Amino acid sequence: MATVKIRNLVLGEGLPKIAVPNVGKTREEIISAAKEIIQAKPDLMEWRIDYFEAGINNFDELKKVAQELRKVMEEIPILITFRTKNEGGVLSLPEERYLSLLDQIIVNRLGDAIDIELFHNEDTIKGLVEKAHQYNVIVVMSNHDFDKVPSKDIIEFRLKKMAELGADIPKFACMPHSSMDVLTLLMATTVVNENISNPIITMAMGDLGKVSRIAGQVFGSSLSFGAVGQTSAPGQLSISDLRNAEKYLELH
Repeated sequence: MATVKIRNLVLGEGLPKIAVPNVGKTREEIISAAKEIIQAKPDLMEWRIDYFEAGINNFDELKKVAQELRKVMEEIPILITFRTKNEGGVLSLPEERYLSLLDQIIVNRLGDAIDIELFHNEDTIKGLVEKAHQYNVIVVMSNHDFDKVPSKDIIEFRLKKMAELGADIPKFACMPHSSMDVLTLLMATTVVNENISNPIITMAMGDLGKVSRIAGQVFGSSLSFGAVGQTSAPGQLSISDLRNAEKYLELH
């Protein structure tokens, strides 16, 4: 697996790294959550800005909070994610507005990495990826299916497509309804991990999918999401449970 460096964090070697989501709704909640998160010593913080409506409607406010977060998080890298409603986010934004928001986040370099969803206008997505690289922002390209686990071929196709579009780190998450669904995701993860030179992130959600969150090193997923306080997805474990479980499954 090739590695990708986000600030001082190297993804794609050793145990899967742990990201903690910050889902504060106000400036005060976001900063207070960040202070709690840094105490738990995660490898990365994901700032879910779709929870921060005031910041989405006022870019200066978003920028100000981003600067405060940088101070609080010290050297811990920050991934900025606006998750659209279709993919499990909390706020609706028209397509153009979503894409221009990502553009502003990149140009103002509000974080070390940005989440760009796969299913938007392909030319615009390619342009955003190129721009992110000009500004030294790492791209996590993502797709989430909250209803089901697609076929193995489809999962593989989507992850490879993200790499083709220039993403540094392809990410796919889905909702299993059976143990076979979880195996489908894990098989696709293993195949893609052996076939592309990017570190990838995959997970099955909910209780059934918990095994996929802790066994990343075995199957080839480079990052898992753990919670400090509020979770941002079904089946998310606390950071301490996740860290312990990963250590039990460590490959030597």
